[in-house]
Amino acid sequence: MGRMSFAEDMAGINAALARYVDGVNRRDAGLWSTSWDRDAEWYLFGPDTIAGREAIVAAWKEAMAGFPFVVMHVTQGDVVIAGDVATGRSYTSELARTADGQRLRVLGQYEDRYIKRDGVWGFAYRRFTMLDSEEI
Repeated sequence: MGRMSFAEDMAGINAALARYVDGVNRRDAGLWSTSWDRDAEWYLFGPDTIAGREAIVAAWKEAMAGFPFVVMHVTQGDVVIAGDVATGRSYTSELARTADGQRLRVLGQYEDRYIKRDGVWGFAYRRFTMLDSEEI
């Protein structure tokens, strides 16, 4: 089989982002995990990375336990594809309610690296930067 076209690669990258966001909104760890490569790295808050899909999913489940309600909207930014790897960024807008009832709006940016493994695109690396937040 020949190399995927740019449009097919972009569709695969956008599908990984969609699985991520839909997993968050549905609180579906199984779906959310499919957006990550098995050897991925995630930088959320703080200097330390979370390495490997299993550790990333475990950390996500723990974090989500503190938020009984979350809805995330995302916009895909620029993506540069080079064979089976790509870089890009995405922008998020989230509304959340904490376990103690605090309501938050968080705007953020992810710096992303993607990898295509066995024909499927997923996140190899994500670093979150909070751009703005407010209690609502």
